[in-house]
Amino acid sequence: MDRKRVLFLCTGNSARSQMAEGLVNHFLGDKWQAQSAGTNPAGYVHPMAVQVMAELGIDLSGARSKSVDEFRGAEFDLIITVCDHAAENCPLWLGKGRRVHVGFRDPAAAEGSEAERLEVFREVRDDIRREVFAVLDQVEGNHHVGVRQS
Repeated sequence: MDRKRVLFLCTGNSARSQMAEGLVNHFLGDKWQAQSAGTNPAGYVHPMAVQVMAELGIDLSGARSKSVDEFRGAEFDLIITVCDHAAENCPLWLGKGRRVHVGFRDPAAAEGSEAERLEVFREVRDDIRREVFAVLDQVEGNHHVGVRQS
């Protein structure tokens, strides 16, 4: 069975989209192949994203922040924007694939102690796992998920 392809778009491709890519490839890799990119890549993967993913046995230490330009012409079954800025700037995405927005707060913007900021990263990670997996499950079942054809 061919795996479906999903691209996660965010602004910096340093936290949310990286976590989504890692979660999907780790837990749903038999059905989905995930990639991630940013409309304005940060040039690094946030260390706290790497840390909270390692807690689940997912190694992002070798991941890199990528530009959406690297995926021009690539075909995806689904493009999921995970931050509002990327959703607003998604006309930058000119490739094939249905698009849906599932927004999450930016954990990199969290304030407080290191422990408090890590907790925000964990909450966002867990929200991504729950909400994105629900969307992918609906797509697999060919249910309408409020996606629009690009």
